[in-house]
Amino acid sequence: MTSRRMKRTVLTTAVASAAVLAASVPALTAPAQPPAAASPSLTAVPQMLNAGVRMQAAPLPPACSEAIFKTEEKFPTTRYTVPDEPWNALLGEVVNLTEAEQAELTESACAAWNSWAVANGPVVAKDLDTRWQNAAAPVCNKWAVATMGSVKKYAPTVPAETRKLEAVVKKVWQGAMTKLSAEAPDAACRTAYNKVKAGW
Repeated sequence: MTSRRMKRTVLTTAVASAAVLAASVPALTAPAQPPAAASPSLTAVPQMLNAGVRMQAAPLPPACSEAIFKTEEKFPTTRYTVPDEPWNALLGEVVNLTEAEQAELTESACAAWNSWAVANGPVVAKDLDTRWQNAAAPVCNKWAVATMGSVKKYAPTVPAETRKLEAVVKKVWQGAMTKLSAEAPDAACRTAYNKVKAGW
């Protein structure tokens, strides 16, 4: 899997599911580049989470590997994409997760997420694409608006089994957006990140 596709998978999971996997939105792609042929949702933090888990040499349960590496297949977006700036910030937060937080990536939680993603992926992807298209430029704002809009809409429908993962994703999200709202080079992007830093 290419680095770009892996990034999209990660953020996608985090965002779409509002559950660490896609920490995996979930979870992120290059700045003004159009997204590849399949992938959507919030993002994303999933791959990032995977990166953190590997740093601790802890093996991922099979369902979690699927959630991280195959999420892209479940969310076929055509417009939505994740800029490098938030991707890197989210990744930075993920690698700093504690072992206890990483331990929330369990087989049962990931399996519940996978089932939800299969059933809801196309609908979430369409929502992300629509929000992306309708949001105002720059790209950082389109991403922030689309991601948070979809997360708020669909997070309540994610299975209860993923709630502990969601708590970790929220921590990652809030840490990354808080940092970006203060340190992003572009003023418009700082404003965009500030508007969504509270999470969902």
